[in-house]
Amino acid sequence: MIQVYVTGGTFDKDYNFITGKLYFKDTHLAKMFERGRSTLDIDVKTLMMLDSLEMTEADRDIIIHNCRKSSSDQIIITHGTDTMVETASALASAKIEGKTILLTGAMVPYAFGTSSDGFFNLGSALAFAQTLEAGVYVIMNGRYFTWDNVRKNRRTGYFEDLMDT
Repeated sequence: MIQVYVTGGTFDKDYNFITGKLYFKDTHLAKMFERGRSTLDIDVKTLMMLDSLEMTEADRDIIIHNCRKSSSDQIIITHGTDTMVETASALASAKIEGKTILLTGAMVPYAFGTSSDGFFNLGSALAFAQTLEAGVYVIMNGRYFTWDNVRKNRRTGYFEDLMDT
């Protein structure tokens, strides 16, 4: 079974057509797995619905605690891209042995339809969860990055290896 933890981020934001603001209502993951015709054994649990810029160390402790107690050794965390690398670092520092932990997200909300990268990133995370060795990874733009060799390039909007910069 693949455990999926929802923490919010742009991935799950909706658009308020009246105010023009983004907000959280509920996760889109069930619809995404259905639309993608996934036949994998997946358990989805919402831990929080936050913009990652509002995430605290206490929130990261909740994520770490749930990863530790999960019976699954394959874990995907949907997360906002702004602080995804910080959470990956916190998970690596927690030294959770024998589990493949992947963080993924989106630059454009899934609710925006075909312009969102969320569907692609989630599919990539599902594939990488089944193939990567135990460790902590960031999955974005069809690539995987180890937790200690990744950054979000705020100029381009893509994630990249630190060694390439």
